[in-house]
This record gives sequence, structure tokens and C-alpha cells, in this order.
Amino acid sequence: MITLSDQPFEPGELLSEFARGRAEVGALATFTGLARAEEGATDLLELEAYPGFTEREIGRIADEARTRFGLLDLRILHRVGKIAPGEPIVFVATASRHRRQAFEACDFLMDYLKSRAPFWKKEHGPGGARWIEPRAEDHADVARWEQET
Repeated sequence: MITLSDQPFEPGELLSEFARGRAEVGALATFTGLARAEEGATDLLELEAYPGFTEREIGRIADEARTRFGLLDLRILHRVGKIAPGEPIVFVATASRHRRQAFEACDFLMDYLKSRAPFWKKEHGPGGARWIEPRAEDHADVARWEQET
């Protein structure tokens, strides 16, 4: 399940819901990303998405993760709109029979979301607003998965 939401969320509640009734699952892996204050340079993070298109693109990479890692299930919730420092911005959960696949799939999905998912990010702070692009490290993280295919 993939959700974009402009509302705050509680990662623990999402994990409890995702874990419920999983008698054949051997491992769940999760990642929760938080918006950072960047040492006072960011008062607010703003994320924009293109409705329908963004979910389809994330769905495409989610399907790849299902196949590549043999996932039994996954959950992605990504915030859009205005997000204050310290608030959760993304939640990814993966379910598999074994831990390695769950860990690797979660890492794979986050690398994609950080560098290639169609979001437009803007930081607002004391110095004004500025658009954010993925860093070289983000591109390197996702490139390692392409080398493994």
C-alpha cells in the first residue's frame, strides 16, 4: 500500500497495523525518516507531488522490490505539504520470510524515495526558501542497486 498524505502520522501505529496477523512472516523491517532543522537553517520543509503520477512511479519501484526481494507485503507512507522539523516525513515497512530480504528491500525503497521519486522539496528558513536536490551520496546509494541487476 502506498499513501501520500498532508497529515502527520504516528510511525508506531503504522507498524502495529502492518504487523497485525502475519503468521507466515518471519521479518518486518521499517524505516522512519524525520524532517531536520539543519542546525536552524530550516524552519519548514515543503514537499510537492504530482497526484496520481507520483503514486504510480512509487508503485512501479514497489513492484520491483516485491519481485527482487520476494516480499510478502510492503507499506509506504510519504508526507506532502508543509512539514516541521522533527515530524515524520516517510515510513517504509517491508514483510518477508527472512530478515535479509526485509532489510535490503527497505534500504532499496528508501534509496529510491530519496533520490528518484517524483517529489519537489523546498526548505524554508531564516535565509528564505530554496529548492533541494538529491545529494551526490543519494545518487551513489541508488546506483549500487542498478549495478546488482
